[in-house]
Amino acid sequence: MTDLARLQEWMQAVISHPGEIDEALRAAPGLQAAEVIRPSSTLTPAERLAIYQGMYPLRMEEALRSDYPGLAHLVGDAAFTALVRAYVAAWPSRSYTLNRLGDHLPEFLRGGGGGLRRPDLLADLAMLERAFSQVFDAEETPSLTEAEIAAVLPEAWADAVLEPIAALRLLELRYPVGLWLDAIKAQGEEHRHPRLARKDSRLVVYRRRYAVYREELDKSAHALLADLVAGRPLGEAVEAALGRPRAPAPERLTGWFRGWAGAGLFRAVRFP
Repeated sequence: MTDLARLQEWMQAVISHPGEIDEALRAAPGLQAAEVIRPSSTLTPAERLAIYQGMYPLRMEEALRSDYPGLAHLVGDAAFTALVRAYVAAWPSRSYTLNRLGDHLPEFLRGGGGGLRRPDLLADLAMLERAFSQVFDAEETPSLTEAEIAAVLPEAWADAVLEPIAALRLLELRYPVGLWLDAIKAQGEEHRHPRLARKDSRLVVYRRRYAVYREELDKSAHALLADLVAGRPLGEAVEAALGRPRAPAPERLTGWFRGWAGAGLFRAVRFP
């Protein structure tokens, strides 16, 4: 390796090490602190490195707290700090940006990571907040216009495949965790919040005109939209929706489609 690459690898190993600075320096092979770090008037090379090593977990926590404020509030500061340390040890940052650091946190929680109570509830809350983060950062893609929809011949719609915008996520949750986030937003952290009992929740999260929206869907609407997002032709998706138990009336399906198109959830219509 070049001298720069060698120095960078060593520096990263020291700063990201979870132990004390002396332990980190022993674990990072190849260089000695005094070889590459000058002492200051008051600090040794190791002490200067310790400042950055101490900042590393704080920066990880800051990034995850920004993406998961509801989760942090629900579990409390001390438990969230411990959760971040356990999570980062299992899923360390592998990117130049911290925007995607928390992408595996819902699965980590559902598997019992962090040792917290009610892992399924916490994982659902994290899934919703992850969807907000991903939709907020997603590529900006234009939506279908009314003129483009009107240009499709009526008899052609059955074979039409609708491409969703990039800033869209569909969720199936076991708890109505959106109520928790709504309570924090409406009442503030000092007020009492709703107790979250088990109740299935189906959502679509999307961004339009630089604002992120969350919409509750019933089971039939969610299944139909999921089929469309997965690339199933419109005719097949509608036929499947009408064939499910407690199928909605055809006019309801038409209303859903018009609402989703009006909300800008699709960016293109194509024909196989």
